[in-house]
Amino acid sequence: MTLYTDLFIDGQWRPGSDGRRFDVVDPADLSTIGQFAVATEQDCMDAVDAAAAAQPGWAATAPRERGELLRAAYEILTDEVELFAEIMVRENGKSWADAIGEANYAKEFFRWFAEEAVRVPGDYRLSPAGDKRIIVDRQPIGVSLLITPWNFPAAMATRKLGPALAAGCTTILKPARETPLTAAYVVDVLRRVGVPRGVVNLVTPVPTGPLVKRMIDRPEVRKLSFTGSTEVGRELLHACADSVVSASMELGGNAPLIVLQGADLDETIAGALLAKMRNGGSACTAANRFYVHSSLHDEFVARMDAALAALAVGPGLERTNDLGALVSVAERDKVAALVDSAVADGATVVRGGHASADGAFYDATLLTDIKHGSQINATEIFGPVTAVVRFDDVDEAIRMANDTVYGLMAYVFGEEREAIAVGRRLEAGMVAINRGVVSDPAAPFGGVKQSGLGREGSSEGILEFLEEKYIALTA
Repeated sequence: MTLYTDLFIDGQWRPGSDGRRFDVVDPADLSTIGQFAVATEQDCMDAVDAAAAAQPGWAATAPRERGELLRAAYEILTDEVELFAEIMVRENGKSWADAIGEANYAKEFFRWFAEEAVRVPGDYRLSPAGDKRIIVDRQPIGVSLLITPWNFPAAMATRKLGPALAAGCTTILKPARETPLTAAYVVDVLRRVGVPRGVVNLVTPVPTGPLVKRMIDRPEVRKLSFTGSTEVGRELLHACADSVVSASMELGGNAPLIVLQGADLDETIAGALLAKMRNGGSACTAANRFYVHSSLHDEFVARMDAALAALAVGPGLERTNDLGALVSVAERDKVAALVDSAVADGATVVRGGHASADGAFYDATLLTDIKHGSQINATEIFGPVTAVVRFDDVDEAIRMANDTVYGLMAYVFGEEREAIAVGRRLEAGMVAINRGVVSDPAAPFGGVKQSGLGREGSSEGILEFLEEKYIALTA
């Protein structure tokens, strides 16, 4: 396995200008698997310069040619899907099933946007007054800074690179420092298929915040696409305001999962396991607050307990394990602290509640007697912890579900007509009815309230990297 550990600027792999590196750690055994180059301010400015120089040529490249390059990258990722997954397992810690699932999901964004590149819509019409022809053209917004998180290091990279490149924008990718190797692999695949120099760049700046702001301040940078916490998103929005940079934000979540009185528990438990335990709970879409009707509460808890007991926890490279490690000991300890606070607040531990002595593992955990509004109920857990609140009245469940600044994802299990009616009342950008996963490259992904701005994926995703231009002609 070749692990790329340098910056990628203007078509070349290169170390940082001051030679510094940081450790990339396997959270399963805490071993160092690589040392990645630190990007200095000069490196970041070089990346902006390279992207800016390449922008006119890339924008003028035929959409079909851009699409064919993305399609070629998809083909390589398909051929190398197990390598793709293994890199993720080693630096992120997730289970093999989660990693191979993400690898297959991630590559689909290149295939989807290879097809969207040639379908950018426009308009041509006569004005109502009859005095002019109105042409509405869409053109690349320009140099785009793409910031991705550690929890889905592959899918978040391709979900941003795909539409940006399809639209004709040059890019600067800044992955999370916990997981730069996956991003570097994706960038090298794009290099291998022949994406021109300067069109894709990769930097890992230290210190991150000030150097990201310096890039945003450059007048050549016209787009920021960020996936990460709401707290950091707010700071970046402030930075974008100074230069009036277009910002797309996929931020934090606190997804409710509501189990209505008429729910089929076989279907509900299967869906709840996916909604909660996929990626070890480290997903902004993960079910975070379980609201279960009193008539089903005890049976739901018993069945969920049995389902969690069957999950094998261990290193992701051992492919039979269902849950891998969290990304770091620090993340593991955050989850443990939330569970401890819930117990101090009166919660009952039905199962789990323990951190591993070695590695960044945490038990699949089930808590009951959770109070709505408690710390664990109001915080994005980002770990394998199911926290259950009992309810009697559907209106009260909806009120509790909407009682948050977040609005990314929600889940409803119940008789379909009632579940859809409840789903329409939930303040969320996405709602799953009687299923545990909604993500699809063909569907618009994004939230409301403080969970984000804009949409990724689908035909809407490419529009985030395009600007409308109105041209008036004499009729």
